[in-house]
Amino acid sequence: MHEFIDLTRYPLDRPDSAAFVELVRSARDELDRTGMFNLPGFLKPKAIARAVTEVTPVLATASFRHARSHNIYFRKSIPGLGADHPALRSFDTVNHTICTDQLAGMVMRQLYEWPAFAAFLAVTMEKPALFTMDDPISGVNVMAYHAGEALNWHFDRSEFTTTLLLQAPQSGGAFEYRTALRTDYDPNYDGVARLLAGQDPDARLLQVAPGTLNVFRGKNTAHRVTPVVGSVPRVISVFSYYDRPGVSFSDEERVGFYGRTG
Repeated sequence: MHEFIDLTRYPLDRPDSAAFVELVRSARDELDRTGMFNLPGFLKPKAIARAVTEVTPVLATASFRHARSHNIYFRKSIPGLGADHPALRSFDTVNHTICTDQLAGMVMRQLYEWPAFAAFLAVTMEKPALFTMDDPISGVNVMAYHAGEALNWHFDRSEFTTTLLLQAPQSGGAFEYRTALRTDYDPNYDGVARLLAGQDPDARLLQVAPGTLNVFRGKNTAHRVTPVVGSVPRVISVFSYYDRPGVSFSDEERVGFYGRTG
C-alpha cells in the first residue's frame, strides 16, 4: 500500500507506533467534537491519478444511472407520520455508480480489502473489529456526479460512513451535513423538517481536496451532495464496513441502488 497511501503521514501499517496512537487519538477527538474526521492527502497524487484513470471508462460505459425521487429515509412511509409531514418531503437524486465486482484489481478495491485499513477504522470508531461486506456488489462503490446531478438528503444505514474523494468538480458538489440530527432514541422529525426547509443553523458545508479520507457518523447525520456545476464530474469512492461478518444487502436494496441483484 506504500504506493497508494501516504503511510509516512498516516502509518496504518504500524499500529504499535507512537505515530499511529497519535493519529487515532486525533481522529477520535475530531469525531467526538464534530461527528467526523478528515485525513487530507491520505491517497498519494499518483494513486489518485491511477484510480481516476481506472474508473473513468467504467463509469462512462458500464455504470448504473441511479435516478429517483425519495425522502430522507429512502422509505415510502414512516409509522406515525402522515404522508404530508414536512419531514417526508421528496427530493431528486441522480448519480452514476459502479460496484465492487467492477473494481477488481483497481486501487479502490485493493484499499477496501486491505486488512490494515479496516483495522484502523475500527480503532478510530472504538469497535472490536470491522468486516468487509459479504456482498458481490455493495461493499465498495465509486460514484460520479455530472453537471446538475446531486445526491439528496438522507441518513445512511451503517453507523459510520467512509468516503475517499477522487475528483472534485469545477464548482458545486459540496458535502452538506447536519451532525447528530437524530439519535437512536429520538427521530427528531420536527428537526428534520427544519433542515429540509433550509432553516437549520447547524447545517454545514464541506469541500475537500481529492485524496482526502472522510469518516462521519452517517446513521444519525443527515447529509447530501449539492448539485455539481461545470464539465468536470465529482467522483468519490464509498466503503461499507460492518461490525459483524456476513452482512449483505437485500435484492430490493441492490436493485434500488445498483440496478441489479448481482
